[in-house]
Amino acid sequence: MSDSQRISINVPVRERAARRFTLADLIAQAARMTLRDWRAGELTMLLLALVLAVAALASVGFLADRLHQGLERDARRMIAADFIVRADHPVDPQFSREAEALKLNTARTAIFPSMISSTATQPVSRLAAIKAVTDAYPLRGALRIAPAPDAPDHAVNAIPPKGTVWVDQALLDALKLRVGDPVKVGSSSFVIGAVITRELDRGFSFVNFSPRLMMRDDELASTGLIAYGSRVTYRLLVAGPDEAVAQFAQWSHARVDGGKMRGVALESLQDGQPQVRQTLDRASHFLTLVSLLTALLAAVAIAMAAHRYMRRHLDGCAAMRCLGVSQKTLRALFTLEFVGLGVTGGALGVLLGFGGHLALLWWLASLIDVALPWPTAWPALEGIAAGLVLLLGFALPPLLPLTRVPPVRVLRREWGEEGRIAWAAYALGIALFAALLIVAAGELKLGGIVAGGFAGGLLMFALVARLSLWGASKLVRSERVNAGIGWRYALASLERRSNASALQITALGIGLMCLLLIAMTRNDLVAGWRKSTPPDAPNEFIIDIQPDQREAVTQYLDAHGLPGTELSPMVRGRLIAINGKPVNPDRYKSEDARRLVDREFNLSYTTSLPEDNRIEAGKWYGETTSPQISIEQGLAKIIDVKPGDTLRFDVTGLQIDAPVTSVRKLDWGSFKVNFFVLMPPSSLQDFPATFITSFHLPPEKRATIDGLISTYPNLTAIDTGPILAQVQRVLQQVIGAVQFLFAFTLAAGVLVLYAALAGTRDERMRESALLRALGASHTQVRAVQVAEFVAVGALAGLMAALGAQAIGWVLATRVFEFHLEFNPWLLPAGIAAGVACAGIGGWLSLRHVLARPALQSLRDA
Repeated sequence: MSDSQRISINVPVRERAARRFTLADLIAQAARMTLRDWRAGELTMLLLALVLAVAALASVGFLADRLHQGLERDARRMIAADFIVRADHPVDPQFSREAEALKLNTARTAIFPSMISSTATQPVSRLAAIKAVTDAYPLRGALRIAPAPDAPDHAVNAIPPKGTVWVDQALLDALKLRVGDPVKVGSSSFVIGAVITRELDRGFSFVNFSPRLMMRDDELASTGLIAYGSRVTYRLLVAGPDEAVAQFAQWSHARVDGGKMRGVALESLQDGQPQVRQTLDRASHFLTLVSLLTALLAAVAIAMAAHRYMRRHLDGCAAMRCLGVSQKTLRALFTLEFVGLGVTGGALGVLLGFGGHLALLWWLASLIDVALPWPTAWPALEGIAAGLVLLLGFALPPLLPLTRVPPVRVLRREWGEEGRIAWAAYALGIALFAALLIVAAGELKLGGIVAGGFAGGLLMFALVARLSLWGASKLVRSERVNAGIGWRYALASLERRSNASALQITALGIGLMCLLLIAMTRNDLVAGWRKSTPPDAPNEFIIDIQPDQREAVTQYLDAHGLPGTELSPMVRGRLIAINGKPVNPDRYKSEDARRLVDREFNLSYTTSLPEDNRIEAGKWYGETTSPQISIEQGLAKIIDVKPGDTLRFDVTGLQIDAPVTSVRKLDWGSFKVNFFVLMPPSSLQDFPATFITSFHLPPEKRATIDGLISTYPNLTAIDTGPILAQVQRVLQQVIGAVQFLFAFTLAAGVLVLYAALAGTRDERMRESALLRALGASHTQVRAVQVAEFVAVGALAGLMAALGAQAIGWVLATRVFEFHLEFNPWLLPAGIAAGVACAGIGGWLSLRHVLARPALQSLRDA
């Protein structure tokens, strides 16, 4: 028995063995056991895995806790009111009358994108997010403005004075203007009165990527910007006593819910800036998935390390049983030792997680533009609880059977009923761990999917490993296969200890899969997302082109080096029925579906299938005079529509019924003009329409757009370059935060690899020593070892590569929404990585076996 396996039993321990242990005795002995095991290096793997799991969970926990507190604290300021009625048309006056009857304060806003320009000799035009506000805005919170870009800002509870506007600094820079200069908005000119430094209720929608221009609502009509086809979001802001606001909310829901008022939505205090909340929720869920993955890997590492810990302490436990220590006392000692280890590891993990969440906040700085309160104690308590669940759920089960086996049977390596006891303990631990995942995920669905998916992956990997080992051992035993002694003995050895071998291959495969997935996420997925948008993709959109301006706009673009620009018609229509049944947003569970069916669609007409569209189902209608519909694939799935269904649209008060004859797949990454719904020209060309076009505009031709807008002020030019840059910055921040957490996952994966290889090291040492004792040469023993490591590593690497490719495909199609080609190099890379990891681990663990006498190896094994 080696020093690391011995347990020193002094005289006081023998004396206490004959009597009942007190709690103080148990704690003292458990402390001595913990200190001895730590010095021997028996607990290092367990503690590292535990600290990494708790740190990953605590990092996201602290971040979510602070975000929750901040959003709750600033909810009123982030919507500038207590309740909001939002519509895509002017809000019905009955809402204002009801608010006034309840003695509530009200204000109105209108938000829309439009071009503004300088008044210089050669004017410069840029797209702005115009916000027209009435007196009393904002009802909650305050704007912050500054008299100049570099001057100190201050809070203000007022709106721009007449004849003036407030703008973002980005707009000043784009137009090359200063505070006090005039700016042209539509057909009117205003003086820039101040720079907006903070606007908490701004939101995170598409239009708000553009610089803000804030003006008075009573001066909006003079600009002439609101015309048919203009996309304007109207809001009625309401604030007052909670009881009156609740009464107004109840009254509003009774008139809006169930699709009673189309195009009208309600936002309450709990919604607290839904665009920001949705973005942060998605980022939080993605970060949570990474932290759960780390916890899952840590659980595997803990289970593997605990299994090896149990086998190395077998003789020590037998000695203690021979000295009269009862099963109950042994259970108490191990429980106390691991509870102490769990509390220590949990505390260290919480400290590391606190520092980690500060790094996450730094990565997400521009998304979280408010001062967050300090976190509560709940994430720390949850982290320590998670550590205890992980350790007690996956470390104690291998130790419990030892306390039930008679001393003589333990010494003879007879384990009795350990299988049933261990499986029951593991079942309890897995159930507790699944509950932990659900709590950490914050919702039943996400946690359940993660827990169920991981369990399914474990079972699949284990089943494939068992079947592969069985088939390989049968194959090499066959007379038809001339396998060498190394392969025959190695595969027979793996099959003989099939349970341990399958566990090792499964753990090694999961660890490698996570590492390969990290590499794919960093390289293939990100590169694929970037390649989805070609360099010459359209970066300029012109919208709101009126029918009488089509020819002039086309001629202008042709004359300025943009020939062949196509203008596509847009007709506004609202979906009101599917197969004769009225569309009701409440029938859909998805928020996206409710939002889509509750707003107007941009319909278009054409006879030819756009070149970047592909028919997925049905048949393109082509040249026809009968009403037919070609619908985009994603929209069809969201609202549950298929070829053969009949849709009814309301267009300017007239109804159009048409069957769906095809479903199209669009290449949104091309940034060309695309529409959810296409119809033949005969169905829509008699309705009022505006036109839209897109093209690639080189930077040196930017003046072309300025001249066009100067000639036709009603046009809106959308430069998607800055918008895409902003989206990319947000994405890069989220990717950076995820990669930061991946560092924990990477470390946990390395621990799994080490634990998987070290789990059967003692058995391999004993078998190698036996082979040498029976006369096998160094070459033969080395051949057996190499064959075993190659078999284990290759199988684990193959499963890891296939699993990583499958998960990468899901990420590409479901999250990044682009097509990811199968990477043929991933399979050989995974197999090579598996063989390399198994070979290096095996060499490190068995390199001294051949150099030592066989008898000494058998004594130490």
